[in-house]
Amino acid sequence: MLRKRALAACTATVAVGALALAGLTGTASADPAPAPAPAPAAGSAHLSPGLLKAMQRDLGLTAAEARDRIAGESRAAALTAGLRYSLGGRFAGARVSGDDADLTVATTDASDAARITKAGARAEVVDHSLAELDAAKAALDAVALSTAPKDVPAWYVDVRSNRVVVQAGKASAADAFLAKAGVSRELVTVARSTERPRTFTDLRGGDAYYMNGSGRCSIGFPVKRGTQGGFVSAGHCGTPGVSTSGYNQQAQGSFQGSTFPGRDYSWVATNTNWTPRPLVNGYGNGDVTVTGSTEAIEGSSVCRSGSTTGWHCGTVQQRNSSVTYQEGTVSGVTRTNVCAEPGDSGGSFISGSQAQGVTSGGTGNCSQGGVTYFQPLNPALQAYGLTLVTNGSTTPPDPTDPPTTPGGTWAAGTTYAAGDVVTYGSARYRCLQGHQAQPGWTPPNVPALWQAV
Repeated sequence: MLRKRALAACTATVAVGALALAGLTGTASADPAPAPAPAPAAGSAHLSPGLLKAMQRDLGLTAAEARDRIAGESRAAALTAGLRYSLGGRFAGARVSGDDADLTVATTDASDAARITKAGARAEVVDHSLAELDAAKAALDAVALSTAPKDVPAWYVDVRSNRVVVQAGKASAADAFLAKAGVSRELVTVARSTERPRTFTDLRGGDAYYMNGSGRCSIGFPVKRGTQGGFVSAGHCGTPGVSTSGYNQQAQGSFQGSTFPGRDYSWVATNTNWTPRPLVNGYGNGDVTVTGSTEAIEGSSVCRSGSTTGWHCGTVQQRNSSVTYQEGTVSGVTRTNVCAEPGDSGGSFISGSQAQGVTSGGTGNCSQGGVTYFQPLNPALQAYGLTLVTNGSTTPPDPTDPPTTPGGTWAAGTTYAAGDVVTYGSARYRCLQGHQAQPGWTPPNVPALWQAV
């Protein structure tokens, strides 16, 4: 069995770095210093091809236009930082518009207009400062923290309209919310809304999941039972009723069926926050799209995805094998020379684009090699009346999207300071130099930033 027992969580310390703006000394009434030039990394020199492709697709730009837009937005951000400092409490927000990233900066004092224009932005004079609007929103947040407002799905500061916008299904709901927070309607626009926000998280083969906080396994393949979404995994990972949380530790679902020993399969029904996708996590080698579940014959190449050791390949050795574990014998599994380790249990075995089965157990490891058995998928689908999610049943996301973290506390977008310790997969890492984590900068991939401990 290759189920991974839970490790003590190691929470990363999030360091908030101070941004020093060169040339921005002096009083708030002084003319702004020239805006600092954008750093090359913030411009267009080192852009991800996937990001450029997505911008072309979604914004209708050419690659050159996408690069120019990013460079313009970088310059606008630097200029805004200088103006925000010099305007002080009169600053009322900034925004860019158009493919050229034209900058508009708002102020509550008309005498600032010449200064803003001289700096290279369009000036706009408004009634309320950004600080005033932020304070109103903070009051709403404080109320919502104790009791979520009913029929009010969202609220935010809109610098374009110089108002706090409160979305609500009914005006009375917004009024009650504002009254409880003590926020004046003079600062607020109530917008009619029928939205019902929810989080968006995909189910993908090979990703980690956790069982009742007592261990970690890997998703085999996303499936459906009627309209109910979920996934198949190994039977030894959990019994019916055991709850699961996803790779991000968010509530996910519960085991509906499980067989072990004898066979080694299970299925988990997930809540509506999790969307089944026809993908297997390639862990840096590109996600693989699942098109079916035709069994590969002996000698065929086969690859395995799991949340401990990632993506490994080999060949099918023998089908219809039996293996005895400490808990008993499992029959009908397929023997391979693909390595695996604890935590990879339940993960995907795939040949080409055809789903093969879920990782059961074996011997060895991914340092010296080993033998791994997988439970064929089709018997599990038949046992529980499940349908495999394939590229014909749902639309896969952009294949350039970065792979998901295979469990742990490391997260893209987080700012880390030297000395911070995180977990990634089954390992712990210490930050060597401060940085903001980017997609793909996972601890095993960037030894200049992270050291295994």
